[in-house]
Amino acid sequence: MKVVVLNGSPKGELSVTEQYVRFIGKKIPEHEYEYINISKQINKIEEDQDLFADITAKIAVADLIIWSVPLYVCLVPSQYKRFIELIWERGSEGVFRGKYAAVITTSIHFFDNTAHNYMRGICDDLGMVFAGSFSPDMYDIMQQEGRDKLIRFAESCFDIVKRNLLTPRAFDMPDYCMPVYEPAGDSAKADTGGRRVLILSDRRYINDNMGNMITRLASAFNGDVRVMSLSDIDISGGCLGCCQCGFDYRCVYTGKDGFIDFYKNEIMTSDIIVMAGEIKDRYLSAKWKQMFDRAFFNTHTPTLSGKQLAFLVSGPLRSIANLREIMKAYTEFQRANLAGIVTDEQESVLTDRLIDSLALNLVEYAGKGYVGPQTFLGYGGTKIFRDDVWGRLRFVFQADHKYYEENGFYDFPQDDKKTIDINEKMMALTANPEMKENIRKIMKSEMVKPIKEIVDKK
Repeated sequence: MKVVVLNGSPKGELSVTEQYVRFIGKKIPEHEYEYINISKQINKIEEDQDLFADITAKIAVADLIIWSVPLYVCLVPSQYKRFIELIWERGSEGVFRGKYAAVITTSIHFFDNTAHNYMRGICDDLGMVFAGSFSPDMYDIMQQEGRDKLIRFAESCFDIVKRNLLTPRAFDMPDYCMPVYEPAGDSAKADTGGRRVLILSDRRYINDNMGNMITRLASAFNGDVRVMSLSDIDISGGCLGCCQCGFDYRCVYTGKDGFIDFYKNEIMTSDIIVMAGEIKDRYLSAKWKQMFDRAFFNTHTPTLSGKQLAFLVSGPLRSIANLREIMKAYTEFQRANLAGIVTDEQESVLTDRLIDSLALNLVEYAGKGYVGPQTFLGYGGTKIFRDDVWGRLRFVFQADHKYYEENGFYDFPQDDKKTIDINEKMMALTANPEMKENIRKIMKSEMVKPIKEIVDKK
């Protein structure tokens, strides 16, 4: 078979993920493998139509396409996202239709599920036949069990292609045709109380749904409101995955563009932040993804703690639950409060009311200093970072380690001596069969007792 590997790592041949694919090629050498560095040369691919055409020509004669990509902030890198956008922008969807596809990623499992959902959706939208996905820890290949799993996965993919098997779609194609939004009447006037409001978009929107939504929201505040576009910020490129920021938050781009100053001086100083953009290919734009990726110069430390976040979205968000989950996960990991998400999926009069309500909610939450409790998304994600920064990633991410130590992130249960002592005593009691049965009878009342005491207290 002809296998085309679309390498999504900005590090090119030094990609951990690509090593997994090359290991497949070593163990199953009867197939022809062609490796194409997508993210590393994305600027050239975008500028050079012939290079893009050459890549799609290779895809056209391939039997299997392997999307090989590391995970950056719940998704693929912004450079890879831009390549996916180019497929539709240049009308090349037909090249992929009917082709077999497999997705291989490496990560520490921080929202690898949302990245895989995204890639599966892209494959479905391109009309590809999905042969499978593989999401190991980045170092699983170091163990024999990890290598065995990888080869079994590859063999199953090749078998699906060889037997010309059909697999079902996972997601319906979203309908990107939204009703025209035309604001009417006066907007609410939410008093900011001196707090700074930033409405940030990925580009300048004029006389379209998103432009009208931004204008409506900006006019709904009474106070300091700044409307800015990422397209006006000097951003030289996407995150390179070099991890040079891990020692002291010093990015390789430091002094080379304006993004870091923008993030520190505009985003981090705002009390209320509204992120606005169109849905493109089951996510926001590659420009938005570039922003999220480049903010990684702060590595795994939250920089928006206590702030109010909201999203203005143009597009079929109700059909893309995966994107909503990413937005919520991002907010919770940042230890911010997701005040709301407003789309243009309904008639204009309702959109007006939703935008006005969002403005009022944002200032109300900000005034109270409210941040909702983390769900599994934020809580679980934080634990993943906690464990890896404590362990194998401590040397690389020394700045994280210092921050986690100083801010109580290392809340390991084995350090809770009081709870350990109580558990040992109670487990010893239940070793007696009669005592175990007596405890069973009072289990429900005793579990709620300390909480009920708080509720019943005058």
